[in-house]
Amino acid sequence: MAEHTYRVLVRGRFADLTDDQRSMLREHLEGFDFLRSGGFSEEGALTFDEKLDFFSYRVILTASEKPDDAGLRRATAALDALGVDFRGLRATVTDMDEMKINRPKRLA
Repeated sequence: MAEHTYRVLVRGRFADLTDDQRSMLREHLEGFDFLRSGGFSEEGALTFDEKLDFFSYRVILTASEKPDDAGLRRATAALDALGVDFRGLRATVTDMDEMKINRPKRLA
């Protein structure tokens, strides 16, 4: 089976954050430019807002099979690196090679 490029979006919620964890996460938000750093990338990007309730992790993966488990593992590693608890992880996978692109029709 040929390898495909997938966009994996993992969503979840922070759980039982301490005051120190909240402060640390808010420090991460300072100077964060969502348009430059919050999109899909091969490195992966963890994004959240100042409410510190929900988060999302976006990553581009190349694989021969649907990589939802790999996306969940990458998101878990990013959250573990921050030292925060989470719950309710779920992944949505889009196969970019199978996506239909509607191109505008040329005018005569």
